[in-house]
Amino acid sequence: MKKLGRLCLVSAFLCLVVPLLAFAGSTKDITVSAAISLKNAFEEIGRLYESRYGTKCVFNFGASGDLMKQIAGGAPVDVFASAAQKDMDELGRQGLIVTATRADFAANSVVLIVPAGAKTSLKSFEGLSAVEIKKIAIGNPKTVPAGRYAEEVFSSYQILPFIKTKFIYTENVRQVLDYVARGEVDAGVVYATDAATRSKEIKILSTAPEASHKPVVYPIAVVKETKSEADAKAFISLVLSQDGKKILQKHGFKFNK
Repeated sequence: MKKLGRLCLVSAFLCLVVPLLAFAGSTKDITVSAAISLKNAFEEIGRLYESRYGTKCVFNFGASGDLMKQIAGGAPVDVFASAAQKDMDELGRQGLIVTATRADFAANSVVLIVPAGAKTSLKSFEGLSAVEIKKIAIGNPKTVPAGRYAEEVFSSYQILPFIKTKFIYTENVRQVLDYVARGEVDAGVVYATDAATRSKEIKILSTAPEASHKPVVYPIAVVKETKSEADAKAFISLVLSQDGKKILQKHGFKFNK
């Protein structure tokens, strides 16, 4: 009888513990690959998403072109958010996104920055051709949208051929910001939202006219191979919601009219 009693107690214990262990091991998460310029805003949106839906956001931030190649190579990603249409278009052509979920959700500006304590006569993009400007940091145009926008701005001012030898190419736009903040280059080109994150270390000299480059518009979409489509769609819905827009706006992003 004692053995039977102990067996009953063990059985009751297992009935309680096993479901709890199963629940603990089934914590959901989604992987969001996003342009690194979205880092601060998306991390805040991710926290809201997790508190609201109980699903954790695992972020993979980087240059949009690199993230696109990762997805094309089979990386397990649920949501992709790019800093340019080009990278999302490429995934669309390969049939790697759920087209119906694609949406533009934010916009940005391109700015010229220098170290906060820089003593320079530089005042605008045109001045980058001056002899005193030796090093200009921009994202690698092959993978970094901000680098492509920068070259478009330089072409608009007809200075690109004269300043190419001054370029210090970086792996992403935040690396440009680091170089400028540390005074390792004379100037750099980033997004206005990036500049705002290091406002004590850098200063904005000029904002590129909208007509000088393609619109900086951020698209987002569910990746076709996701195994968590409902959760991925919920994340995009939050980004597009008023709560999501408030967070994006707080971090300096704009919205197309």
